[in-house]
Amino acid sequence: MSSVQMVANPRHAALLAAPVRQRILGALSEPGSATTLAKTLGLSRQSVAYHVKQLEEHGYVELVREEARRGCTERIVRRTAQYLVASHEVFGAQGLDPRKLKDKFSSTYLMALAARMAREVGEAQAIAEKAGKPLATLSAEVEVRFANPEARAGFAEEVLEAIATLAAKYNDSNAPDGRTYRLVVGAHPIRSPRRKP
Repeated sequence: MSSVQMVANPRHAALLAAPVRQRILGALSEPGSATTLAKTLGLSRQSVAYHVKQLEEHGYVELVREEARRGCTERIVRRTAQYLVASHEVFGAQGLDPRKLKDKFSSTYLMALAARMAREVGEAQAIAEKAGKPLATLSAEVEVRFANPEARAGFAEEVLEAIATLAAKYNDSNAPDGRTYRLVVGAHPIRSPRRKP
C-alpha cells in the first residue's frame, strides 16, 4: 500500500465523495472481501461489491488475493493508499494555482503554495515508492506569539533575510548531479484555544 495517492481527476473526486465509498475505503485499511465489508458496514453484499468494483477500476482498491469458499471465488482487496490528497486540478480553472496570483503576500497565495506543495510532494512520494526509495524532505513547524504587528513584520523580515542568505550559500546551479528543492515558508494566524474561566 502506498502512503499517499493524489486525486487529480474531477470524476475520481466525485467517485470518492460518495459516503458509502468513503466508508468502504475506511474499512479497507485491512484487506477484506465484499462479504466481510458488507457485514462490517451493515450493507448488502451486492451493493458493496458494486462500489468495490468501481473503486478498483479507478485505481483506489487493489486485489490482494483470491480465495475459494463454498464453490465460489472470493476476492480479497485493500485500498491502494493510506491517504488521499486532492490536487488543485480537481477543481479545474477554479483550483488554486500560485502562477495565476499576483499578490504574493495574500492568504490566497499562501493556500495556493500549500496546494502546489501537496501535489508536488504527493507525486514525488509516488515515484519514490515505485522505485523503492525514501523521499528526502525537510519540514518544521513552530508557533510564535507576536506582541504586535511590528514584531510580526520584524520577524518576517529576519526570516526572509536568513532564507536568502542560506539559499545563496547552498545553491549550486551548475552541479551536474544536483537535485532542485522547493522551499516554502508560510505563516498564518491560528485559532487560540479558549481559555478556561
